[in-house]
Amino acid sequence: MQNRPTYGIQSVDHALRLAAMLQQEGPLRVSDAAERLGVARSTAHRLLAMLVYRDFAEQDEDRRYVAGPVLRRPSAPEPAVELRRVALPHLQDLTARTDETTNLVVVVGDQARFVASVECDRVLRVGDRGGRVLPAHLASGGRAVLATRDEDDLRALYGGAGSPVADLDGLVRELRRIRRQGFAVNDQRTETGVTAVGAAVPADGLAGGISISMPTARYRRDRLTEWAGLLATTARGIAHDLGAG
Repeated sequence: MQNRPTYGIQSVDHALRLAAMLQQEGPLRVSDAAERLGVARSTAHRLLAMLVYRDFAEQDEDRRYVAGPVLRRPSAPEPAVELRRVALPHLQDLTARTDETTNLVVVVGDQARFVASVECDRVLRVGDRGGRVLPAHLASGGRAVLATRDEDDLRALYGGAGSPVADLDGLVRELRRIRRQGFAVNDQRTETGVTAVGAAVPADGLAGGISISMPTARYRRDRLTEWAGLLATTARGIAHDLGAG
């Protein structure tokens, strides 16, 4: 039996209950959520909107809310806690060097989950991505990690019915190029106005990647070599410290 916290935050409790309902019971309409929680429809709508923003929920074609990528992601074990601890100082240094937001992702199945972000101080910047989930074949860090994998594994992962990849041969060719050059670019594939450059962390048994995210207005192809070099140095530093730990 669990006791209710003395200083419980009602809005957090409501959001967690909604997430559990979506995962365990299936689709909800705003009116259903309001009735279950005993709150106004406007309150239920705001709570659901925040769950959508953090990828705990999404809307289907009937405008019902269903479990999002975070609640659906595979349950394979991830060394995310230790990876995050080791990577954060390196991300902070990378952000200081680039003056852009940096991220750490872990790839599980065909999804890339952001486990840490370090925002830069610029007024116009990419915000904290922590907790968000993106398709691995689109996110820069996810693409860099996929590029390290055997092509037979990639075809097994993306070759089945309902695959999110329409041109598997094209993806395999792209990943070969990413493997050769050592970095991947996501130029507005997942969000209009946001461009990212990513690299894999070279550690055995670790599906981790890092990225530099920036407003597309500041993205310059002539700086790719510079950014790729900084990412490679940062990724090696993280891998070294993981091994040392």
